[in-house]
Amino acid sequence: MLAADKNIDYKMLYEQLQPVHQQLLKSFELQLQSNQQLQNQVMQLQYQLHQLTKLLQGFKSERFVPGGTGPQKELGLIFEETFASTKLEDVKKVSYVKVNKPTSKDTVKELPAHLRREEIIIEPDEDVSRCERNGEEVKEQLSWKPGEIFVKRIVRPRYKCPLTGKLQGHRSVIASLPEQALPKCAADPELLAQVTIDKFVDHKPLNRQLDFFKRNGVTIAYSTIADWVRLVAEAIECLGEAQLRVMLRHNYWQGDETGIKVLDSTIKKDTHKGYFWVYMTGDSKLIYYDYHSGRDGPAASHIMHLFKGHLQTDGYAVYEKVAGKDITLLCCLAHARRKVFDAQANDKSRAEYVLTEIAKLYKIEAACKEQQLTEQQIKDKRLKEAVPILQELGEWMKKEYLLLKPKSLIAKALAYSINRWDKLSLYATTGHLNIDNNNIERCMRPVAIGRKNFLFCGSHDAAKRTALLYSLLVTCKLNEVNPYEWLKDMLSYNLQEYPINKIESLLPHNWKLNQENM
Repeated sequence: MLAADKNIDYKMLYEQLQPVHQQLLKSFELQLQSNQQLQNQVMQLQYQLHQLTKLLQGFKSERFVPGGTGPQKELGLIFEETFASTKLEDVKKVSYVKVNKPTSKDTVKELPAHLRREEIIIEPDEDVSRCERNGEEVKEQLSWKPGEIFVKRIVRPRYKCPLTGKLQGHRSVIASLPEQALPKCAADPELLAQVTIDKFVDHKPLNRQLDFFKRNGVTIAYSTIADWVRLVAEAIECLGEAQLRVMLRHNYWQGDETGIKVLDSTIKKDTHKGYFWVYMTGDSKLIYYDYHSGRDGPAASHIMHLFKGHLQTDGYAVYEKVAGKDITLLCCLAHARRKVFDAQANDKSRAEYVLTEIAKLYKIEAACKEQQLTEQQIKDKRLKEAVPILQELGEWMKKEYLLLKPKSLIAKALAYSINRWDKLSLYATTGHLNIDNNNIERCMRPVAIGRKNFLFCGSHDAAKRTALLYSLLVTCKLNEVNPYEWLKDMLSYNLQEYPINKIESLLPHNWKLNQENM
């Protein structure tokens, strides 16, 4: 060792370099943390881009095509597609021959016989007074005229009839008025039904309906037509209560909730966000919309405390709080699949594996429906084929989750399913429960379309009336009942005096059976 090396104090150098080392180590850790944050931010931005892309495409398809069947576009943006430039030497002259296309055949083969015929006779221009008529040619086409509003005059003659056994006495005789739910209203059942159907089935706001009346020379105040809708809802309120009583006899429901803006006098320059709590029977024949100002436990327990049986939801935590010993919760597999579908950009291989396994489960359900299996046969098929898939997929998710970063999209998607796996798998142990609650989600569309048209409800009471009308009118749709004909018929009764033990016969599904048996 050199003499100069002996004079070096390594301990002092180490102590001098220690702060520098700590500073470099700290800077490195900060850099790693910053990189991780940037990766998470990029991941979130990719997810947002994926969601916006689906909106730009105009639909939210969740159709999954397993990898290997063909190339798939990651995003499918129009502006990402590239096109090869055209070479002039490759251009070929194309000649066209004009061919007369055969006239397309009418899709309506036979025009309905019940439609009114308006006959137009077209005589030849020349004089045919001395000619003998020899047959005719007839052409029928569907035509249309704007809706007509008119005045119905109900004339009831009054008669003076002599009293039996009295020479000078007499009595007055006059026919009774037709029974109506709203006999003092200026509008008859037909018009009241049409106004209500226009708003809640065809999503036409009241102000647009007023424009129609105005074009036909009838001026109606907005407050008047709004009162008509209120009176209709109040008149058939007993039917909504009866429908809920019938639904409570079923032991399998699906539940969901959706928001609605409501004007509130206590809130200035803004609207209150209320919620429709929606419940549907498992056979998808009856539905009930229950309005509340919040999305909390008391709103859910308003009806849930009366229900006993299986309740299928999207996994919203509030349902856990209201579920007691009489309610068994199960979750919707479509919601779990949707979260994995949206995480494909984050981890394509894992996401595709989960989607492929879930597709097998849906294939089993499709086979049950196609073969029209009984409830017991469905249960046996699920236990044999679906339960093993669910058990294996559940174990795979737990193992893979441990290898992932907790904040990644795929980890969040798996965590959603892992935390609810027992409730997601419960359907497969029965023959009457559904794999998802897509049926009730489809019944949210009328509310969504209505929101875009009439924007908000005028008050919390108006929102409750809206929920009642949706309950009955959407039930008409579920049972393939003409909502106009049903509501017109209901408004032709004095429901306040209708026998309470017969009120259920007027509900849409029972009304349809009665009409068919007449």
